[in-house]
Amino acid sequence: MWDKNWSEGVAKEAVWLSGVVGSFEKAEETMKRIGHLDISDSTIWRKVERWGTEFEKLEKQKQEEAVKLPNRGEVVATIPKQANERMGAAMDGGMVHIRAEGWKELKAGCIYNIKQKVVFDEKTQDFIEVGRAVNNSYVAHLGEWQPFGHLLWAEAKQRGWEKVYDTQVIGDGARWIWNLSDEHFYDSVQTVDWYHASEHLHIAAQLSHPNDLRARQRWLNSNETSLFQGHAEKIAENLQTTASNTPAFADDLLSQAGYFCNNKRRMQYLEFREEGYPIGSGMIESGIKQFKSRFNGSGMRWSRSGIQRLIPIRASILSHQFDSLWHQAYYSPQN
Repeated sequence: MWDKNWSEGVAKEAVWLSGVVGSFEKAEETMKRIGHLDISDSTIWRKVERWGTEFEKLEKQKQEEAVKLPNRGEVVATIPKQANERMGAAMDGGMVHIRAEGWKELKAGCIYNIKQKVVFDEKTQDFIEVGRAVNNSYVAHLGEWQPFGHLLWAEAKQRGWEKVYDTQVIGDGARWIWNLSDEHFYDSVQTVDWYHASEHLHIAAQLSHPNDLRARQRWLNSNETSLFQGHAEKIAENLQTTASNTPAFADDLLSQAGYFCNNKRRMQYLEFREEGYPIGSGMIESGIKQFKSRFNGSGMRWSRSGIQRLIPIRASILSHQFDSLWHQAYYSPQN
């Protein structure tokens, strides 16, 4: 216990509030209104800098533990697999404004368990069992995908990733996501989020029939069924043929054809659903919105060091891990 000027309870709630409400000013207002404590926003900001640094240290320790090699002569125990458990990793990016740098991508990741849930399917008018993401935890990083990958893998390993047989990686199709997946989650089922794939299908429909709304809708209905059934390669071939006959939109059509062709093995939606995997990335879409809601308020411009202190605090709150991490940070031996 080493914060001499504040009690632990006050310091903890001030830092927690800073990761929850939309600004340090709102944290000051809440502390005053609810806690009857007159603490300025600049003072709260300084506490976030101090304790955010400690949260960053804990993240680094977790990453070092995740990649640590055994000592020479150490017997490595075989990790027993849990056949009835499934886990997944989802990734996405969102833009935040950094002073003197402009808009930069904040990469966010979610580690989740997969559970089956019975839902009503409007198309078939029947109840079906589908995979759903539960027990979500989040990490985020402002920068390149390689250090972000180490951060996400550390979270996955701590959550027990190595103990399960069936794992999944889901994303919007960005190249960096699959590069990261190949490096850290190489034996996982890769899935392009159904809703992003559908968006590309809508773009392709517009390009294929720019002036005929009815023909466009017929094309979309037909190819949406084909996409769900796992025929992304056929859609790509049709778009390539259309491109050869439509010079004005050829480049854009070929771009969409490439998207479906390059991701065809990641678009086996009927098969994925039957095997119990989620096909939508709502778990990370929600997460990135939660990060952006804190970092993209009206007029917000962050220093790089300032936002990096708050990112692990925000992530721990979204992951319901703040209390345990606070205890580790507050009572850890200090240099």
